[in-house]
Amino acid sequence: MIHQTAAIDKTAVIGDNVQIGAYTVIGKDVVIGDGTVIGSNAYVEYAEIGKNCKIYNSVSIGTPPQDLGYNNEPSKVYVGGGTTVREFVTFNRGTKKTGKTIIGKNCYFMISSHVAHDCCIGNNVIMANCSAAAGHVEIGEGSFISGLVGIHQFTKVGKGTMAGVGSVVTMDIIPYALCTGDRARLVGLNLVGMKRKKISLEEINAIKDAYHVLFMSKLLLKDALIEIESSKSICVQEIVNFIKNSKRGIARPERIIKSKEKNIKWKI
Repeated sequence: MIHQTAAIDKTAVIGDNVQIGAYTVIGKDVVIGDGTVIGSNAYVEYAEIGKNCKIYNSVSIGTPPQDLGYNNEPSKVYVGGGTTVREFVTFNRGTKKTGKTIIGKNCYFMISSHVAHDCCIGNNVIMANCSAAAGHVEIGEGSFISGLVGIHQFTKVGKGTMAGVGSVVTMDIIPYALCTGDRARLVGLNLVGMKRKKISLEEINAIKDAYHVLFMSKLLLKDALIEIESSKSICVQEIVNFIKNSKRGIARPERIIKSKEKNIKWKI
């Protein structure tokens, strides 16, 4: 059902069984997939929204990027099917650099979260209240971004990661890790998340061993990578490739030095 007060641009393509609430505006170059529900007072333009999404009241999707160099070049937002977008969430469309902002399937964006221009958000990602991803951020599949987290532009967050509440993420976070703090540091592995994703115990143990070599041995990072890159674990290979392809550099655990004993302990 489309409410009689909704404003629909003539270029919009609306699928079957779509619901659009009161005073919502569907602007230019929009495609809405079958079964999607959009609440009241939402604004959508230059976007393709997949099937069976739930978009709540006062959401803004496809508006221009907050980039001073943007000059109205054509670009879009792509939202995967099954994604839930709660109140006051904003997705900006891409700039001329990529032309697109991509949101994966079955994601959940809580109230007032924000995805900026040219971001790429994987499937099954959760972004909690008031979390924000700046331009060109990549967030891997199955990651959980807690409330009030800020992710610096061009930062990559690996798959299966959890960022703790209020974290300021300025360096790349390896897959399957836990991070927290300002600036965010690794504080161990997302074991609960891995078990929920039904990653095998063999794989989890391989990730633990790799984490130990990378961050708890005395090896330089380049030597630690050589040590673990022969692993047959798919997950470990994902970590190796992620580190090798990192441009910002990776976050690492924080060392805690006990002044009296002069021991180095790791925060795991």
